[in-house]
Parts: sequence; structure tokens; C-alpha cells
Amino acid sequence: MKILPAEVIAEYGPYPDVDNIHGVTYDGRDVWFASGEKLNALDTATGRATRAITAPAYAGTAFDGKHLFQIGEDQINRLNPETGEILASIPAPGNGASGLAWSEGSLWVGEYRAKRIHQVDPETGAVLRTIEATRFVTGVTWVDGELWHGTWQDDASDIRQVDPKNGDVLQIIEMPPGMGVSGMESDGGERFYCGGGSSGKLRAIRRPTASD
Repeated sequence: MKILPAEVIAEYGPYPDVDNIHGVTYDGRDVWFASGEKLNALDTATGRATRAITAPAYAGTAFDGKHLFQIGEDQINRLNPETGEILASIPAPGNGASGLAWSEGSLWVGEYRAKRIHQVDPETGAVLRTIEATRFVTGVTWVDGELWHGTWQDDASDIRQVDPKNGDVLQIIEMPPGMGVSGMESDGGERFYCGGGSSGKLRAIRRPTASD
């Protein structure tokens, strides 16, 4: 198993009226982050929050290419990204959903204290399968067929790639002391965008290459 230190490429924020970042996703142009009562779009080229939509936004966030998905309390809402209108809802699995990602027609949902990641049918909310993790799950993302999740436990945080078949840890990116991960998303390339919890900051972390 490979263990690497996190390389922080960029840091954004904190932003006015943002006390905590709860979930992160990327729509191909902007990064969205959940901050309790709203979802905020961030232009990473300028670091400016460009707009926001009002919606319950207390945990993970995902984008399927057309809609935003947002965990609000015990359900996952499908949102119109232009208006924030809730178009549909399904129950969130387990107790305490904490991370959300979209991949190949499924939602992937982290369950924080249970240390699990669930593959969920986005239409019905049915749990299709469950992967066991070894630390509290604080974010989930897929990139190039790789499953990654964030952790934050005992005042330490990291990002780890796991085998999607059995949850075995394949590599770990250790965050610097004092930097937590409260939601994460890949940009499909060299970056992971990570929420920084109550710091109100968003960070870009370099995704390792095969030669690292």
C-alpha cells in the first residue's frame, strides 16, 4: 500500500456566511459546495463564489451531468441546478449519510460512523451493495474507475483509494495536521477538491500519478 503526503495545489475561501462545508461536487465548469441551507458554485479560476441556490445541504453533493444530488437530513434530493427546485427524493441509506458521488448510473453514499460506502439506485433508493471502510467516511468520489473516499477521525484526515470489490485500501494521501476533509470530488483529472469543514475553506489536492 502506497502512502503519500497531500500536495495542496490551491486553497479557496473562507467565504462570507459559510460556517461549514458539508459536501463537494464538480459539474465540469464550477465546483459546488454545500453549506447548510444552500449550495454554492465556485469558479476555481478566480476563487470567487459565483452564485448559490437555496436547498437543504447538510452532507454529500453529487452531479450526474444534468442534476445535482444533495443529502438533506435523511433523504437524497435531486435538484435543478439552475433553480434549486427539488425534482425527486429517495431515502438516504443507513444512519448518517456523509458523502455522495455519481458513477455509471449509480449513487455512492458514505455512511459516516458506520464506516460504509453504499451503491444506491438513484431512482428507488435501494441499496445495491455495501463496501466496508476502516475509518469514518467523509466524502466519496470516482475517477477513471478508481473509488476514493475521504476520512476524518481522531483529529486526523486523509484521502484513500479503495478496491471497490472488497474495500481493501490501495493507497493513502495523508492530509497535513489541522486540515480535515469534509467532502470531496475529483475534477476527472489531476485534482481532488476537498471541503475543509468548519474552516470554511475548499482545497485542491493533487491526485497521485502511477509514478508517484
